[in-house]
Amino acid sequence: MSHRPVALVLVLLLLGIHAQLWQGRGSIPHVREMRRQIAEQQAANARARQANERLAAEVQDLREGLDMVEEKARSELGMVRQGEIYVHVTPAAPR
Repeated sequence: MSHRPVALVLVLLLLGIHAQLWQGRGSIPHVREMRRQIAEQQAANARARQANERLAAEVQDLREGLDMVEEKARSELGMVRQGEIYVHVTPAAPR
């Protein structure tokens, strides 16, 4: 009984596994490329997240700024919105 056919089958299986390891989907180069793409996407996501945070802070500053402008216009210039009535009350003189 010869062990040659068994050895040949094992060598062919080893070659098939080795070929799969270096070519095609799931191969070492493919996995390396996918990891590179993931790192790129994570970096792009981080940049987008920072840009969104900057924009949100800018929107908040603009909202607060407009509120401040409106408050100054009301208190210093006596301006009112359409449909509002402005009543100015002066403090009574001391007796």
